[in-house]
Amino acid sequence: MKKAKDYMNLPYNYIIQPIKDESGEYYYARVLELDGCQSTGDTFEEAYNNLREAMEGWIETKLENGFKISLPVGYENFSGKFIVRIPKSLHYKLTIEAEKEGVSLNQYALYKLSS
Repeated sequence: MKKAKDYMNLPYNYIIQPIKDESGEYYYARVLELDGCQSTGDTFEEAYNNLREAMEGWIETKLENGFKISLPVGYENFSGKFIVRIPKSLHYKLTIEAEKEGVSLNQYALYKLSS
């Protein structure tokens, strides 16, 4: 089961707008894919930071109550698989390193790509 931090690392779309109304000037921020996940701030940076905090709480609440969390727009179009051609020498080197670590080449490549 995914945790809030797993969702927090996905490429959601943040919308941050400057607002001028009867209450003054501020920034309004929301997450496009997460209906009702929003916040405000006096500056762009504050609105962003407040939104990230609100987003974590929003996701945690939804998960605790068994609700489905929407994925980022277009995210479901990615399979998690892609093919990369590399030189034979690099393929050999990575295979040896993976064997030393006791993991598959795929796991080792994923580790190297994510660090």
